[in-house]
Amino acid sequence: MPDTTAAMNRPHVWRPGSSVPPLLLLHGTGDDEHGLVPLGEDLAPGSALLSPRGTVLEGTMPRFFRRLREGVFDEDDLRERADELADFINTAGSAYGLQPESLVAVGFSNGANMAAALLLLHPELLAGAVLIASVPPLTKPPAADLTGRRVLISNGLQDPMARPEQTELLAAQLRARGAGVDLLTHDGGHLVEPAHLPAVRKFLRPAD
Repeated sequence: MPDTTAAMNRPHVWRPGSSVPPLLLLHGTGDDEHGLVPLGEDLAPGSALLSPRGTVLEGTMPRFFRRLREGVFDEDDLRERADELADFINTAGSAYGLQPESLVAVGFSNGANMAAALLLLHPELLAGAVLIASVPPLTKPPAADLTGRRVLISNGLQDPMARPEQTELLAAQLRARGAGVDLLTHDGGHLVEPAHLPAVRKFLRPAD
């Protein structure tokens, strides 16, 4: 049997729930596994929440993968950390009784970029994703089959770290691989836009 100890030792929050979908919460730079839990509880009351901490440090700030400088990702490290996170999700899913392909990732900034990378590198893990303040994570994304995956992107038109052209490219890359993409923009910057939260709740609500 595989040794699951290392994967489950990763700092994380688990909140059991009976509603669907269960959420995978991926925080931004400098936050931790607790940071998006209130948002997850607000967006999908009653859903199970799995919220891991990023294992890379930039100074003292946790992240999910390294960057060479602002806006330039270390893509080798990104792929390695995505594989590690996939191992954690598989192990935690078995431990907590999560069904494969049931999780919807909700990520902000660095966490949203990791969620997009998981869709592209490990599409079997996720039913979809909510990407907030996100950019394309890979310069040459693989030809993943995202048929049936649903993605909502919420980005600011004044976001210096996720410029409008990057937002459009991310949406186009995901659509080209078969994902259904809802793209929402707002006039602000690098933030969770409160005016978009009703649309996110509707996106996460199971079909009647």
